[in-house]
Amino acid sequence: MRLRILPAILFFCLCSIARVQAGAVLFLGEPYGYDGIFAGTGHAAVYLSGVCATSPVVLRSCVPGETGIILSRYRGIGGYDWIAIPLIPYLYAVEKPEDIPLFADKKLVAFLRDHYRRDHLESLIPDSPDGGTPDGVWYELIGASYLRTIYAFEIETDPERDLDLIRMLNDRGNRQHWNLVTANCADFAREILSFYHPHSVHRSIVGDLGVTTPKQLARTLFNYSQRHPELRPSKFVIPQVPGTIPRSKRVKGVLEVMLTAKKYMLPIFVFHPYAAATAVAVYVEHWHFNPGKNAPILDSKRELGAALTSSERGVMQSRLNELIRSAVSADPGAKQRAWTPLRAGAVPALDDSGRPTLQVRVGDEVMSVGIARSNVLNISSVPAASEFAAALVEARLREELKSAATRKTARSDVESDLVLLEELLGSRTKGLASTSSSAGEGGIVASRAP
Repeated sequence: MRLRILPAILFFCLCSIARVQAGAVLFLGEPYGYDGIFAGTGHAAVYLSGVCATSPVVLRSCVPGETGIILSRYRGIGGYDWIAIPLIPYLYAVEKPEDIPLFADKKLVAFLRDHYRRDHLESLIPDSPDGGTPDGVWYELIGASYLRTIYAFEIETDPERDLDLIRMLNDRGNRQHWNLVTANCADFAREILSFYHPHSVHRSIVGDLGVTTPKQLARTLFNYSQRHPELRPSKFVIPQVPGTIPRSKRVKGVLEVMLTAKKYMLPIFVFHPYAAATAVAVYVEHWHFNPGKNAPILDSKRELGAALTSSERGVMQSRLNELIRSAVSADPGAKQRAWTPLRAGAVPALDDSGRPTLQVRVGDEVMSVGIARSNVLNISSVPAASEFAAALVEARLREELKSAATRKTARSDVESDLVLLEELLGSRTKGLASTSSSAGEGGIVASRAP
């Protein structure tokens, strides 16, 4: 697989060199929740590497070292039509890539989102009347990668057009006119991409019944980029963060939803067989499009690498099992079963450097455990802390090694996670050797192997 340095990689690097080119990246987000169950069309947003923001609703040019913004349209957020969010917060609800949690659940994600909202978005999204977290869909502006896998399609743009776009969006009224059929999130993304490259994307009258969908944008932009290699196109996958939040679903178009749902398709086949046959033909010809096919995966080092293969998954699973067997007694599953309620009862917090932690109660003691790569190894002398951290990394690995996750997991991430787990298990062993008390307090790890 040919990989090369692109702005799509460089926007993750906090560097001080000036940008030599600008890029626009279509973010195609998989559906989740009710959208994943009933519709499945997902979400579309646009990342611009050369455009930054004075506020979420006022744009400006980036200065060297800045990483650009995500422009997206959501319904009912401050009455605005579009909102601009910096890249890393949009994806992970933190401000530094090294502070991304290794394993996430709904409570942690809600905490990180609300913390970012209070620091950066309170004028746009104020507290509820009781001073708490407000309701609404504003949460989708922050931490998108906890909810869904995102497919990115990049093409080069002209920095002069960045200035034109900034002037256009700042000068025209930014007031909400969201409409599911005629002015949805994909319509806004289509407008932005067409501003840079006219006729690069378009809706499908037949395949989507005239509704603009995120998958149609990705398909047409991909086809356009294949005809214009001078735009240095690329595509890659931003995987969903491992955790207990349900995995996002495969993205679909309108016609695809009908063809894959019995409640829609069976009546059409029975009462309108010719229409059904036409729908199938259109699907085969126009909608057999896999956005992640042959796409590299963005890993935790902000580099593009190969996805984990099935054979590699088996090797990595064996390595994980061997590590666990060497660290615990006869029932490795007992550790995870005991760790799960501890994690569920833990309270999210930030350490002195603003990095995410969990406050975990073990017996009468409350310990702080780092949960990001930047602080997970900063464990205390309490054996239970290293046990908890090791169990968290083990849980992450087990999510990454599930068969359904293989094509969305970078091999390099699994390799680095195995090394991290080995370090944590080594720290646990040292902690056990230095204390005469039982390391199984709280029941995270039963005992040392003989």
